[in-house]
Amino acid sequence: MKASVWIVDFGSQYTQLITRRIRELSRKSEILTIDTARTRLKGGERPGALILSGGPQSVFLDREDYSAFFSDATLPILGVCYGMQLMAQTSGGKVERGVQGEYGKSKIDVLASGFPKGQSTVWMSHSDHVIQLPEGYQVIARSENRLVAAMAHETLPRVGIQFHPEVHHSENGMQWLSWFLDGIAKVKQDWTEADRLKDLTAAVKTVNPKRVLCAFSGGVDSLVAATLVHRALPGRVRCIFVDNGLLREQDTGHLKMLQEKTELDIEWVDASELFLSRLSGVSDPEQKRKIIGNTFIDVLEDESRRIEKKDGTPFDYLLQGTIYPDVIESSSPHGVSGKSVTIKSHHNVGGLPERMKLALLEPLRFLFKDEVRELGRDLGLDSEWLHRHPFPGPGLAVRIMGDVTRARIDCLKRADSILMNELRSSGLYASTWQAFPVFLPVKTVGVKGDGRVVEEVIALRAVNSVDGMTATITEFPWSFLTSVASRIVNEVPGITRVVYDLTQKPPGTIEWE
Repeated sequence: MKASVWIVDFGSQYTQLITRRIRELSRKSEILTIDTARTRLKGGERPGALILSGGPQSVFLDREDYSAFFSDATLPILGVCYGMQLMAQTSGGKVERGVQGEYGKSKIDVLASGFPKGQSTVWMSHSDHVIQLPEGYQVIARSENRLVAAMAHETLPRVGIQFHPEVHHSENGMQWLSWFLDGIAKVKQDWTEADRLKDLTAAVKTVNPKRVLCAFSGGVDSLVAATLVHRALPGRVRCIFVDNGLLREQDTGHLKMLQEKTELDIEWVDASELFLSRLSGVSDPEQKRKIIGNTFIDVLEDESRRIEKKDGTPFDYLLQGTIYPDVIESSSPHGVSGKSVTIKSHHNVGGLPERMKLALLEPLRFLFKDEVRELGRDLGLDSEWLHRHPFPGPGLAVRIMGDVTRARIDCLKRADSILMNELRSSGLYASTWQAFPVFLPVKTVGVKGDGRVVEEVIALRAVNSVDGMTATITEFPWSFLTSVASRIVNEVPGITRVVYDLTQKPPGTIEWE
């Protein structure tokens, strides 16, 4: 079935979120590069609606020809952020370079009918803004800075929204999208949640690999990916868990339990010495990630050769639990638009060295964390497994600022165990999406045993999120935070001070590195 809604990717970090929200509104959507969308429109294809995403560029620097998107006056179009600026500029309006931007949560005054009047909170991320509307358009919302926050044509099915309705933190964001799809574009519903498992299973069977090597971490993503492919292709999946020496104390027991209680064939490979030796003296976070990623591939390559030599059956695919936030932060979502920017690399994004002779199988590549959990539920996986806090592929290496040493790993493991123990005993584990300590190589003065000490710092971070693309701070009780801090400075050698990170995403990422 062809998608009823086309989303043109101008490089926004949130482009895939739009597709997610459109699916939630029961429409099938498809993300297209600029060139693909333009070619298909010129070739006579026509979607039920066209959505122009946001992006990092400015209309003052972008000289491409976008007339194909606006040539059909009857085609319903929604411009989001940069998409709205492009709509205004192309249609005869005027965009002004921003001196002071609007970022994060902002208030807007809604002027249009069909929405709650007065103020609501939305998610902004822009500096340029529309100062003169094209002919035939009217303002339907203004920001608290009195800038145009939304506009709509009086007769044509065209709407521009300066904020991001697709982001979870935009109040009534789904209502704005529903208003466009139902009232403006009049796109019929053609997608249900039940289609997800069916479509993903069919897609895996279509690939039809002979034998699959699964890079298994034991986290939600790899567990769901492995179970999905195992169910679609029984007997063809071999899971390899590579112990990189950067695990938390809680991870060891969890992996052993999965070996015993799941239907998966999981093999544990201890490669900790190799990883730690290669990380010795490395402090740059991107270099850490690359070393871990390359070493991970080296170990998998060695293990695949060993297994193939033992049983004589070669692998032709490598299965990874890559999800969409990994892809978004690492590179342009579709590899060809050239419009998005890299936030940070992820060890499981970017392909494989040619020598491995394996194709990548990433069935969750365009799903978000909450969707992966829902998929796991549909597969019948234990709820406790699906709702563990996320843990980065590079492990504790990206939670240790500076050099990675055994002493710092041990320090962070102890701090993490204290935090997890306190979360569970206080009944607060499920109240936060992700909580963890970070080791800071910062010397601070303290007093222990009536003596002066100069020791280092642990930062605690806890956030709430739905999909990992945006995050707000978890507001733990102060009594809980002081209890955790007291235990850490008393029970973790070398730590004198504990601080709490109050930064939301954006501007900060969830992990510190």
